[in-house]
Amino acid sequence: MIAVILMPALVKAQTQKPVTKTTTTNHAASSGSTLKSSITRGQTVYAKYCLTCHQVDGSGVPNLNPPLIKTKWTLGSKTVLIHQVLKGSSGKVEIDGDTFSNTMPPLKALTDQQIADVLTYVRNSFGNKASAVIVGEVKSQRAKIK
Repeated sequence: MIAVILMPALVKAQTQKPVTKTTTTNHAASSGSTLKSSITRGQTVYAKYCLTCHQVDGSGVPNLNPPLIKTKWTLGSKTVLIHQVLKGSSGKVEIDGDTFSNTMPPLKALTDQQIADVLTYVRNSFGNKASAVIVGEVKSQRAKIK
């Protein structure tokens, strides 16, 4: 008799979709994780393409290769940095009152992600603290250069 009474309730429970809880992602934690991932990837790109000239500690080489430590170029306009990586430079460059004369080759072969990551790494390493470079910013600047 109890089985007959409970049967409709059991059938109903088995045919209903399970209720799932939705959780909100902590945006700060998520963006912090994204920043950390970008910096980690950027460190790898830096070691392969930038370290020889700008040194392991970002100090550069006096009169040849500029430092990446708290300069207006590093902490300033992301557009200037993106153009520097994409177009390179030759001739004399003045940064924060010092002149540097070594040629920087263009690194157009790097992907937009690699450029965003390496610039995010540089802007958040060597004592620097600046906003991340986003892939869309690199893509936009690359399109303007072509």
